[in-house]
Amino acid sequence: MELYVPILVLAVLAAGFAVFSVGIAPFTGPKRWNRAKLDAYECGIEPTPQPVGGGRFPLKYMITAMLFIVFDIEIIFLYPWAVAFDQLGVFGLVEMVLFIVTVLVAYAYVWRRRGLDWD
Repeated sequence: MELYVPILVLAVLAAGFAVFSVGIAPFTGPKRWNRAKLDAYECGIEPTPQPVGGGRFPLKYMITAMLFIVFDIEIIFLYPWAVAFDQLGVFGLVEMVLFIVTVLVAYAYVWRRRGLDWD
């Protein structure tokens, strides 16, 4: 159990810092409200008006998010493979090549369907 004490202490310190930061924020700093600060921010451009009750959201945002997740997961699998490459041998190499080919097929599909264009 004593091996977990440093992790528990770090978790308590992190949680305490987070709660303190969120709790003290309303009491510190200047409070100069204006219309620009209260507007929604969309990448430095004027916000697109939305109909009351929501509206249709562009699908390209969702596709980009899914692509990010796919390639993020690929990187997560590549790091441990690179660390344990010597122990895995040829089996590990074949498995990683199959994994990368699968991801590249998905990437080629998205590219062919013009999912990466922002026109």
